Amino acid sequence: MKSQPWYVYALVGILLVGLVYLGYFKRRETELKNLRAERAKIEGEVTNLKSKKRQLDKIEGELVGLNKALTELEVIIPRRKEHGEILRNIQQMASESQLEVIHFTPEKEINRDFYSEQPIPIEIVGNYHNLGLFFDRVLHFPRIFNIDGFSIKTLPNQSEEFTISALFTAKTYFFLEESQLKKPASVKPNKPLKEENEIR
Repeated sequence: MKSQPWYVYALVGILLVGLVYLGYFKRRETELKNLRAERAKIEGEVTNLKSKKRQLDKIEGELVGLNKALTELEVIIPRRKEHGEILRNIQQMASESQLEVIHFTPEKEINRDFYSEQPIPIEIVGNYHNLGLFFDRVLHFPRIFNIDGFSIKTLPNQSEEFTISALFTAKTYFFLEESQLKKPASVKPNKPLKEENEIR
């Protein structure tokens, strides 16, 4: 067999390298491109998830704040109607102020848009100083009470503890239940709450 020129060997070598490149390295290069594309896709999904996680954390933080505000608001305006507890609270505040409750009769509730109003006509006897203490306790009580229709008169037979009688209507409020919100308001308000003689 005749010796081939050097460039024939070089050409054969180049062809072999090309075949190896096409058969192995080209496939590896394609796999590498696919892996890089997959990594870029996953990185994009991770970035998207991190963004959603930040949004979720923000929403959860807002929800915690709303739940806290709702809890605080339900102390002031509770959802459940607890007439017995209201009666005990007012009687206790009157007793602590050394006043005597003569008349205490909760009237029928008045439904508003999303809450109900509970008027409670009250008559108490005592003296000016203790009456002031009572209203101070009502002012600082967690539950909202508005005082309306207030009148005061001196007692005909007075003692050191009992010199006056006071008549007024204490109004407290409750959130309506979900089922009650569908019902139309039974009575239209005569005047806005802000116009009342508001104790709290």
